[in-house]
Amino acid sequence: MNWYMIFYTVGTLLKVEAALMLLPTAVSLFYGESPAAFLLTIAALLAVGQGMAWRKPRNTAIYAREGFLIVGLSWTLMSIFGAMPFVISGEIPRFVDAFFETVSGYTTTGASILTNVEALSQGMLFWRSFTHWVGGMGVLVFVLAVLPKSEAQTLYIMKAEVPGPTCGKLVARVRQTALILYGIYLAMMVILIVLLVLGGMPLFDSMLHAFGTAGTGGFGIKSTSIAYYNSAYVDYVIGIFTMLFGVNFNLYYYLLLGDIVSVYKSEELRWYVGIIAIAVGLIAMNILPQYGSFLNSLRYAFFQVSSIITTTGYTTADYSLWPSFSQTILVMLMFIGAMAGSTGGGVKVSRVVVLVKNAYRELCAMRSPRSVRSLKFEGKQLDKPTISGIQAFFTAYVVLFCLSILVLSLDRHDHVSNLTAVAACINNIGPALGICGPMGSYAPFSDLSKLMLSFDMLAGRLEIFPMLMLFAPSTYRKH
Repeated sequence: MNWYMIFYTVGTLLKVEAALMLLPTAVSLFYGESPAAFLLTIAALLAVGQGMAWRKPRNTAIYAREGFLIVGLSWTLMSIFGAMPFVISGEIPRFVDAFFETVSGYTTTGASILTNVEALSQGMLFWRSFTHWVGGMGVLVFVLAVLPKSEAQTLYIMKAEVPGPTCGKLVARVRQTALILYGIYLAMMVILIVLLVLGGMPLFDSMLHAFGTAGTGGFGIKSTSIAYYNSAYVDYVIGIFTMLFGVNFNLYYYLLLGDIVSVYKSEELRWYVGIIAIAVGLIAMNILPQYGSFLNSLRYAFFQVSSIITTTGYTTADYSLWPSFSQTILVMLMFIGAMAGSTGGGVKVSRVVVLVKNAYRELCAMRSPRSVRSLKFEGKQLDKPTISGIQAFFTAYVVLFCLSILVLSLDRHDHVSNLTAVAACINNIGPALGICGPMGSYAPFSDLSKLMLSFDMLAGRLEIFPMLMLFAPSTYRKH
């Protein structure tokens, strides 16, 4: 285990987080607010970061174990320090609440303990939403993009942090890949901001909602989320962009190269679009009596389906008042999630498709034991390590899901609230049903439950294993 390189990388990340906090500091000064909470946190980050990364190690090798450990430690420490401005300022005085809110921001979950979000200062609102943008593509991917040099082994960091069952390089160098990903990410966000401003949304609001949309996060700056603006234009713009940010970013790179054929042949993209289309159609017909016209029901159905399947969590309607059929579809979409390699959460469409195909293959094998069937995805035959990796992920996912529900049941809330709260947090969605529905919050849960849900958010964002490895004794043994 290369501990020196682990500490150096984590320390570098903390210094990067200190630099990122200069933005909300500037916002606070612009609006005439005190930046003391941010300045004190920046000082603490620089002190700890410099202490951990005061000298670059001679051995800079990073392999799988180091990569997973770096990601798990970095996101945990980043959330702890990211919560400090809320606590120091007194705007979220309890650390557990502030930690929950910050983890929710960085993991692009959008679950909140706040009951009156408008009470936050402009600087805190900016920091709260900015964590979505930073965490969307991945903080360590951001570090790889801005650092002057990156070793080839840093691909293990990207594999541990980028959502989805696979992660590869678009180009020969990891740093160039990170730059390409962030370039596409930033360009799409800027286009979204311009479109929202053209639609009449204030610039500050447009920026914060663009942070949440790009990161598929969903922190609203109004208690009623996007419904506050009551604009079909805003609904469709944000709904379309949440769907776009749920697409594998590799496909956008292929589009830039003019390789339309590779995009067209993407099996996961076809499944993703097909699931959205079917869900929108079914919900639109189901809620038609509530909205009077098909166009209105289509508007609300499309926005909510796009928001839920991409795990964004913005709302334009209180879907807890929709018929059970529509609510059930939305809960199913929570588990499916977006595409691999996107900023969205959930199990991922690719994993769901592979699991379904593998189940069908096993069924056929039982029916015809002598037949040999290969399992193909994206036109390629999947090998046994890939299939077993997906099955291992799903097993760990189910075990963590059940354990989390058991912990939340100690609070004695209703089962719908407990089950959907865990589903919303582990899949990085945000609003659930029951007490933590679109018009509710996670404030009623105990500190133990909030810490459990915080772990779920981190585990869900980092694909389970980096967080589990932090608690595995074998991680720290010499090999």
